[in-house]
Amino acid sequence: MEKEEKGLTNVYKIDTEEKINKFKIFLVVSVVILVILLYLVLLNTIKIAKSKKVYKQYANQLITLQEKEEERRAKEEAEEEKRKQERTPNLTEEGRENIKHLYSSENKIAYLTFDDGPSEVTTNILDTLKQENIKATFFVLGNNVNLYPDYLKRIYEEGHFIGNHGYTHVYSSIYSSPEAVLDEFNRCNDAVKNVIGNPEYNSHLFRFPGGLVGGKYAAIKEQAKILLNENNIVNVDWNALNGDAETNDLSSEFELQRLRETTDNKNVVVILMHDAPLKKVTAETLPQIIAYLREQGYEFRTFYDIIK
Repeated sequence: MEKEEKGLTNVYKIDTEEKINKFKIFLVVSVVILVILLYLVLLNTIKIAKSKKVYKQYANQLITLQEKEEERRAKEEAEEEKRKQERTPNLTEEGRENIKHLYSSENKIAYLTFDDGPSEVTTNILDTLKQENIKATFFVLGNNVNLYPDYLKRIYEEGHFIGNHGYTHVYSSIYSSPEAVLDEFNRCNDAVKNVIGNPEYNSHLFRFPGGLVGGKYAAIKEQAKILLNENNIVNVDWNALNGDAETNDLSSEFELQRLRETTDNKNVVVILMHDAPLKKVTAETLPQIIAYLREQGYEFRTFYDIIK
């Protein structure tokens, strides 16, 4: 009996020890798993924290880049607005006085002016002016503005003054009445505004086709001058020329000779030239014209310097 009881006790002990060992193993495994889980959670937390930090840095960088881009755009818009205002004539009393006393300067000043464009010839003239770093004044026709908008845009963007020469250049239409002259100015001005995309543009400067003085329509012109002035528009003719409207048999020699004759002993010269389709010789001669004027000591200006 005692042996049986002892055997049962041993079996119980073994069974209990096995259970304890299994529990210990379970406990150890559980602890290990828990530690691993905690480690993984910790790693994930660190990873998330790093990701948030990186994301925050990226977000800050993005905000900084956006702010810089907005600043750049605002700066560009401000600069473009400044350039736009600089290229938008504003006729003041000072400007009116400047027109009245245009030829009274003691300094030698040359205003290169081109009538009847723009046309295919204009681009060659612009190339020369750009190469020589000179600004000029273009008295454009409204119908040609609509035919050659890209050339007009280039005139404007490269800083040349866009004057007004009417819309049609048809004398019988332009000079049918003083009101017709004003209408020609307005039609041309509207064409210019539409092409250059500047609704505020107004040259305030008109050149009468054929000139203001004399001719069949002299009386109408004088009346139109008064009407234009009442509408804040001044006019200017010329006191020198290259002769490109005097003959169809043009040559560089002829143009240079006429330039020398008509600029002689004059401090201020407003030089009449043309950039109409048939005036290729003028475009070809322009470098020589500029060289001659420089030799004579002339400084080149545009009517931006006159109309303030």
